[in-house]
Amino acid sequence: MKELIEYIVSSLVDKPDEVVVREVQGERTMVIELKVAREDLGKVIGKQGRTARAMRTLLNAAATKINKRAVLEIIE
Repeated sequence: MKELIEYIVSSLVDKPDEVVVREVQGERTMVIELKVAREDLGKVIGKQGRTARAMRTLLNAAATKINKRAVLEIIE
């Protein structure tokens, strides 16, 4: 899951070397924490949050295959 988000976000931003993705595992839930450069935050969120929502949808689809729930948190 971590690699999926890292790949998608690195392709979107201007500073891919500043992309930091952390995965926190729980029993049934995993939290993916995403941190990017301040000037790339808008690109990751997208207009009206569409890009972030699309990433969350992909993440949930991948997590469903392994019977888990995934949460994407974008940290400023």
